[in-house]
Amino acid sequence: MTDDFDVGGRLRALRTQFGLSQRQLADAAGVPHGQISMIETNRSSPSVASLRKILGGFGISMAEFFEPESEINKQPFFTPSELRDLTSLLYQDDESIRQKITIKQVGDAKAHGLQLLHERYEAGADTGASMIEHEANEGGIIISGELEVTVGNEIRVLKAGDAYLFNSREPHRFRNTSDRPAEVISACTPPYL
Repeated sequence: MTDDFDVGGRLRALRTQFGLSQRQLADAAGVPHGQISMIETNRSSPSVASLRKILGGFGISMAEFFEPESEINKQPFFTPSELRDLTSLLYQDDESIRQKITIKQVGDAKAHGLQLLHERYEAGADTGASMIEHEANEGGIIISGELEVTVGNEIRVLKAGDAYLFNSREPHRFRNTSDRPAEVISACTPPYL
């Protein structure tokens, strides 16, 4: 994604492609009617959560929204350079988070109904005080370092070899409270981004 990406223009083009009025899209996405107009005219920049809700009205992912012409590699094997960097899609509104968290996806998550990710959290990284919630299930294994994982009211510091698995509808958060990087291999189904 580039800094000059026209969010409003892309949303308008998609809405037209799907044959929906602004009101119909707002109803399908469960957002206020005026929000669609404000975004399409670039008078308002949607939060990541709002944009996800709106894209849910189309049934498309954030990756498909921001990279409509990208050709996803259909091969079964991937080198590190072939992983898709989704960090800027997930944390587009917060440069400080993008500098401390890297999230890379293996292949075409939507085609397989499974999002497989390699995540790296630098010392001090935090997904944010606002807990994450989405329609999916996710799990992961800590490969190196330590990561504090919050799911609902439960908080646990996980170390290399520890794992997590939960319903993503539960509010959750990831923080690296240690002084060294943490790496995680995770999966989410259905795909989140």
